Amino acid sequence: MTAESLTPILCVDDEQNVLDGLSRTLRSSYSIHTALGGPNGLEALKTMGPFAVLISDMRMPGMSGAEFLSAARQIAPDSVRVLLTGYADVQETIAAVNDGNIFRFLTKPCPSDVLLETLLACCEQYRLINSERVLLEQTLHGSIKALMNILALSNPAGFSRATRVQQSISQLMTHFKISKTWPIEVAAMLSQIGYVTLPLVTQEKLYCGESLTADEKAMCERVPQITEELIAEIPRLDMVREVLRLYNRPFKDDMAAPLHLSGAEIAWGARALKICIDYDLLMSGKYASRAFEMLRSRAGCYDPAILEVFADFRGKQHSEVKVKDLTMREIVIGMVFGEDVRLPNGLLLIGFGQEVTPSVLERIRNFSPSMGIREPIRMMVK
Repeated sequence: MTAESLTPILCVDDEQNVLDGLSRTLRSSYSIHTALGGPNGLEALKTMGPFAVLISDMRMPGMSGAEFLSAARQIAPDSVRVLLTGYADVQETIAAVNDGNIFRFLTKPCPSDVLLETLLACCEQYRLINSERVLLEQTLHGSIKALMNILALSNPAGFSRATRVQQSISQLMTHFKISKTWPIEVAAMLSQIGYVTLPLVTQEKLYCGESLTADEKAMCERVPQITEELIAEIPRLDMVREVLRLYNRPFKDDMAAPLHLSGAEIAWGARALKICIDYDLLMSGKYASRAFEMLRSRAGCYDPAILEVFADFRGKQHSEVKVKDLTMREIVIGMVFGEDVRLPNGLLLIGFGQEVTPSVLERIRNFSPSMGIREPIRMMVK
């Protein structure tokens, strides 16, 4: 077994001889990294991680093992944490276990067979944690994305908006260094799914930013509830449902407190999603040239910090994107449609802002110019 294939483990202690002893005991079975003291351990996490297991001594000067593992939990939440100590204060140990969400607690001196058995359990726990993450972040996320691509072919108006919103919120998450991104991305993708229940005429009016009748407005107000009902049967989407449930809440709502959340109490994903969706709605209508002016005029409606970052992004994006007029045969995966593509009867085929995926590319090429689609088509290329 090569060193690269061994499970990586980080050992932290304030005594070099203890670290050397752990290395000798474990190096045949694991890839061992050591750090002298808590601060060096945190630096190793940032520069050399990820590690499957973190082993820390309790009694260290400056930063205790409890403090180190608690801080490590914020940097590397998937790493399994083990506290190793000869200190007999039960209450302090219990507090350390709770604050650091520690998987195992071992007393010093710890027999080698006990340590090795514990590490086997830790590695299995790490494997389970990562399997869960892969299921949620890749399998579930990918399945929903595939579903959205299929629905976009039948309802391009609603799902081109979902695509644009998802792209916008991804930029915001990168800027704000959001660690758990998948629930917010999935919420953005699913945010428009309830609109499939609306008549096609109403969907088109929403897409184009046209005025709605009283009955149409009433139907639109029921969409968030319908969305929640549609995804209620999908397991493990609690965080997604929270974002979708809260995104219509105003940022400042003094009348609602303390019964309802307001301000920073509202999940970050919900605050960001509200801005991205409302911006896209404005860009579809007659206020496109004054979209941010309109958003800023809605006092207390949006998180101002997120709004200004988003406005800055949009300003820079215009200078980074090149617009090209291309034939259908020149369009490739990864480009973005810079205009609506419609059939001669006005039926929307591909919405503005829709990214070119394999299924979208197949769809657009199946409609030849002889069917009346105008060429060239305006495309946006980064």
